[in-house]
Amino acid sequence: MSKLKSIKGTKDVFAPEIYRWQFAEKTIRDVFDTFGYQEIRTPVFEDTSLFARGIGETTDIVGKEMYSFQPDPNNHDSLTLRPEMTAGVMRAAIEHNFLGHSPTQKFYYFSELFRKERPQAGRQRQFWQFGAECLGSTEPEADAEIVSLMMTIYQRFGLKNFSLRINSLGNTETRITYRNILQEYFKPFESMLDDVSKVRLEKNPLRILDSKNPDLTHLIQSAPKITDYLDSLSKEHFNLFKGYLEAFGIAFVEDFTLVRGLDYYSRTAFELSSTDLGSQDALGGGGRYDGLSTVLGSEKEIPAVGFASGVERLLIALEKNGRFPSDLTKRVDVFLVAQSESARPWVVKTTNFLRQQNIFAETDLLKRSLKAQFREASRIGAKYALIVGEKELNENIFQFKNLATSNQEALTFEAIYEKLKLA
Repeated sequence: MSKLKSIKGTKDVFAPEIYRWQFAEKTIRDVFDTFGYQEIRTPVFEDTSLFARGIGETTDIVGKEMYSFQPDPNNHDSLTLRPEMTAGVMRAAIEHNFLGHSPTQKFYYFSELFRKERPQAGRQRQFWQFGAECLGSTEPEADAEIVSLMMTIYQRFGLKNFSLRINSLGNTETRITYRNILQEYFKPFESMLDDVSKVRLEKNPLRILDSKNPDLTHLIQSAPKITDYLDSLSKEHFNLFKGYLEAFGIAFVEDFTLVRGLDYYSRTAFELSSTDLGSQDALGGGGRYDGLSTVLGSEKEIPAVGFASGVERLLIALEKNGRFPSDLTKRVDVFLVAQSESARPWVVKTTNFLRQQNIFAETDLLKRSLKAQFREASRIGAKYALIVGEKELNENIFQFKNLATSNQEALTFEAIYEKLKLA
């Protein structure tokens, strides 16, 4: 019988790598808490129409990348493993009337997502993202706060090799006008477009600007700029947004080709990239999506802005920049060593007692030799060894050894316990 392996595009994460994940997650959650964002957890699968309507039928995600299935062959309802989080958060906000309790709601998530993509560095088919959504405010202050939140997370890790690009997509009318202008611009060059861009030319020409095909770079750079067609309110919003970024000391570059990959964005769009990631250089990004709520069935429009970032890509950047602490392994306070079989019951009982007192205690579960027990204590990085034999039990005097210095003392258990509480 053949050995089973993990599915392509998925990954097992365990020690010592898992300590890096835990370090990253704790740092991220600490920043979210500082900004006043509350965690939200949505179902791992949703109605397929949520993503088809929310993300957009012409996007690569909906067209090619979603894992969808029918739970019941007798009906035609389709469910999809979530490929992104924003649509699910907005669905929850509408369903539970979050804004009925407070005029603004601020959420964050640290969640696993699923997309049918070609696995590569920093991109798996089952992957993790962290992000935040601010609901209820139309003001540029909210956009600036979201960008500052995202930037603060990366700065908290000590990362520096990144750049922030921003753009404004205007309102719905702006996008419709600009769509027609782009079609008129690209139509004479249709024979030069690749197959993907030819499809986008008819369905969503803004997506051509997002093409990574180097043969189209000059054509795209010469295209009309959406910022030349912004309505007055969007222009004002964008200028105020830029002013706040400058006030926050956040450097940025305006890039009219930045349209984001999802159809629900309006006005502000932004993306953070890193030179540490190679060709797949995006760390994270987001923008404003005021129109998403009505697309998902809300009677009232819910203004919203948010961002999402890839955890795996963050970890790559941290590794390349040497930003992981050197002592990420789990702290082990004491390893209890049994010198004889008769000492084992006391050792097992006392190990459990110490754990109940929030002291990280370990012992051998295989009845190994004294030498093997010390080897195990060293392997797991125990700070101390408490050595127990029949003599120690009879006299209540135990050998307490500092495994880093090899210094050894004869102490009562009570004295050892006090030392461990201070360790």
